[in-house]
Amino acid sequence: MEINQPAAKFQDMSIAPMHTVEHILNQTMVRMFGCERSRNAHIERKKSKCDYTLPAAPSEEQIASIEQQVNSVIAQNMPVTIEYCKRDSVPHGVDLGKLPEDASETLRIVRIGDYDTCACIGTHVTNTSEIGTFKIISHTWESGTLRLRFKLIKE
Repeated sequence: MEINQPAAKFQDMSIAPMHTVEHILNQTMVRMFGCERSRNAHIERKKSKCDYTLPAAPSEEQIASIEQQVNSVIAQNMPVTIEYCKRDSVPHGVDLGKLPEDASETLRIVRIGDYDTCACIGTHVTNTSEIGTFKIISHTWESGTLRLRFKLIKE
């Protein structure tokens, strides 16, 4: 089975919690604001950032709600599973818009319980209980782009 390999950074298990929470954050943004998944992300072990295209700046209450919803999903202790499928049999709702042109015919699909399903080649935790607490450390909105900067706090 031909499958693309992730960059070395995304094979490092120390980044798995942050990478997994990025998926949860993306799905939360889609559900709360009807926007697309992040158009730009910079994922690191200690802190990360994601950019979303929004027509208006969210309120402080909405920012707090994003954090609360992400933590609510994490607290459900959902399994994180991997499956493989051909491009022509991708599960309903999986956006392939950011898939590189040279991506393999066989795709790796990551599921976070029944909350999120996404094509991804990175490393993830096996259960959301391994993530910790999601904390938005700052946010900015400029010219239609919301940038969220966040970290994980391990209990």
